[in-house]
Amino acid sequence: MKPSKITPATEDYLKAIYVLAEEMQPVIAARVADEMGVSPSTMFSTLRRLEREGYVKVEGRKEIHLTGKGKKVAEGILRRHFLTERFLTDLLDLDWVKAHLEAHRLEHAISPEVEEKLAKLLHHPTTCPHGNPIPGEGSTASRRKGLPLDRVPAGSEVVFQCITEGGERDSRLLGFLQQHRLFPGARVHVLDIAPSLGIMSLKVGADEFSLGIEAAKKIRVQ
Repeated sequence: MKPSKITPATEDYLKAIYVLAEEMQPVIAARVADEMGVSPSTMFSTLRRLEREGYVKVEGRKEIHLTGKGKKVAEGILRRHFLTERFLTDLLDLDWVKAHLEAHRLEHAISPEVEEKLAKLLHHPTTCPHGNPIPGEGSTASRRKGLPLDRVPAGSEVVFQCITEGGERDSRLLGFLQQHRLFPGARVHVLDIAPSLGIMSLKVGADEFSLGIEAAKKIRVQ
């Protein structure tokens, strides 16, 4: 029997599960449903289908784990997304927000041949514009080893590493970080932290500004 073609919806679900797992939190149906914007009943039926098709396993306390087959699909769609973002920012000069939205639309349509030529055209980049490692171009074992910015004490200087994939989906945050030139490799001074107000005071170069602590949780530094 010929295997059925993987649908964009299936790719999106597997990518969501992969991203949640990479962000070091237990992956359960409620979190995936929230990420995908679907009802619990839709999530339940989809999860049963994904498990039946061999993409996921539900173990222990209802925690969802990608199988090798599921991980391969998730990393493939992430790779195409990140390469497309690179193309749109590096060669077409789109801003981070537009590039992310356009890449989400295009990632499902890119063939393996186009993916290979795109990587060659871009000289095989190892990270997306926001600093996340591109699957297949470097070790994925190094993902998420950076420290969340909200855990950095006042008076420290750190180097901006990346925005989590969850942070990338926050268009307001992407625009804000680009506006203040918080790019991978930028040196960030943590001037002050005000937990009661929920903000951190930061300095990048000569630019001083405030960032919400919740937003800072989506940023990794070294």
